[in-house]
Amino acid sequence: MRCPFCGAQDTKVVDSRLAGEGDQVRRRRVCQACRERFTTYETAELIMPRVIKRDGSREPFDEDKLRAGLLRALEKRPVPMDRVEAAIVRIKRQSRALGEREVSSRLLGEWVMEELRALDQVAYVRFASVYRSFQDVAAFREEIERLEKGLAPDRRQLKLLDDDD
Repeated sequence: MRCPFCGAQDTKVVDSRLAGEGDQVRRRRVCQACRERFTTYETAELIMPRVIKRDGSREPFDEDKLRAGLLRALEKRPVPMDRVEAAIVRIKRQSRALGEREVSSRLLGEWVMEELRALDQVAYVRFASVYRSFQDVAAFREEIERLEKGLAPDRRQLKLLDDDD
């Protein structure tokens, strides 16, 4: 690794530790020429699967778009940003763990709803109302009742979404 201070290529690692949630390695280095110390971070370069939209089009996975959707649902809710970032990491891990080159936006949406359900129930209902296109107050009421009873989201909505494709 090239020294950021003098440009010499002879640097030595003096300490390595896990950083982040174990997804990074933090290395302390010392330049053999100028003796300056600096830190580098090493992460695995993993390719995220492409997202298959409902209309059949495909686009690259966009972490910023995922974050914006979560933050929109969580607007004015008392959820710390570190919990939101942890949710994003879990969603990304799930998508990579599939081992597929492509993932459906429907599946990503379900993972987002699971995370929101754990983070904040109001944000969950907000997101679900848009994601599942609630048509009336009864749909809100049904989802809130399911939430209060601790039941899983209504999978009939997913079947309706499948019929639209």
